[in-house]
Amino acid sequence: MLQETVDEIAARLGASATLEDRSFQLLAYAAQSGDIDMVRQESILRRRATDQVRAYFEGYGIAGAHGPVRIPADADLGVLARVCVPLRHREVTYGYLWLLDDGTLGDDVLASVGDLVSRAAAALAQEARSRQDMGTSLRRLFSSDTEERSWALSRLDVRGPVTAIAVRSSPDRVAALWTLPRGVLADPAFPAGDEPLVALLVPAGQARELAGRIQGMYGTVVGVGAPRDDLSQVWRSWREAVHALGVAGRVPALGPVAAWSRLGVYRSLARMSQAGLRELAEEVAGLARDPELVRTVESYLDRAGHVQETATALGVHRQTLYYRLAKAERLTGRDLADGENRLLVHLALKAIRLL
Repeated sequence: MLQETVDEIAARLGASATLEDRSFQLLAYAAQSGDIDMVRQESILRRRATDQVRAYFEGYGIAGAHGPVRIPADADLGVLARVCVPLRHREVTYGYLWLLDDGTLGDDVLASVGDLVSRAAAALAQEARSRQDMGTSLRRLFSSDTEERSWALSRLDVRGPVTAIAVRSSPDRVAALWTLPRGVLADPAFPAGDEPLVALLVPAGQARELAGRIQGMYGTVVGVGAPRDDLSQVWRSWREAVHALGVAGRVPALGPVAAWSRLGVYRSLARMSQAGLRELAEEVAGLARDPELVRTVESYLDRAGHVQETATALGVHRQTLYYRLAKAERLTGRDLADGENRLLVHLALKAIRLL
């Protein structure tokens, strides 16, 4: 339907036309006529605009505009003059109609396709509502109960490989979820522990890009699970995403976007209960009271006991490092020359970070 609408708009106006959703993903385009710039060409080839192009056009206020926005040509950027018509339905913008303007697209001309613009906006709004309804099925799809997952799988048209993403929830974050690209399902109030999370299921190939975009837009931490080809196993990806989210919030070096596949030893520690982590952390209780010693020993163990590398990283003399390590051994009662002791102390220091 959208393709037919764009074709009809282009025919009526005699102008090149493309239609994109709010995330600047290309949905339909008419056969090109006249000049074409690199922005239009790249949009068609890549099926979506780049972040730079998106930021440039959003700078003209198109997201909140109630009518056509005229964007002048920019020779330096290689941008031809164009008109952006926001596709609004019930005061919400769901996408954009783009028309290259050769000077013939006056307000009266644009008004002649008002019915087609309204039709396209209504279609996008209907799709957004449908996606929202499907998103609520994520609770069952992410359930560890086989019957719950079977119910969801029978109602969701989802194909793998897919990846789960977990984001901390807040009112302003939830409000913008419907702007996510097509093919992404989201539940903005997924119950998880003491606070609701935003749960997303995305095509695996888009996971890293989308997680980065969410983090950039909302300044939050994000957890990304491992991809799954078998949809009956995506609940495992969700659990991994939640664990990764918890690690991202407590271990800055692994955030603000933490992927399960890159968590290393934290993959094991994140599965432990808080009581288990506290018990492990007790192994270095005396050491934990001295932040400088904690940093020293953790840096030393992170570098597999390489003294010179550790001293250089900490900006201290080797003798100072030896002094601190000896003090840490007295406080913990553990000989750091012993492999098992080193492993226990190392794990205990990592556990502290997750508490």
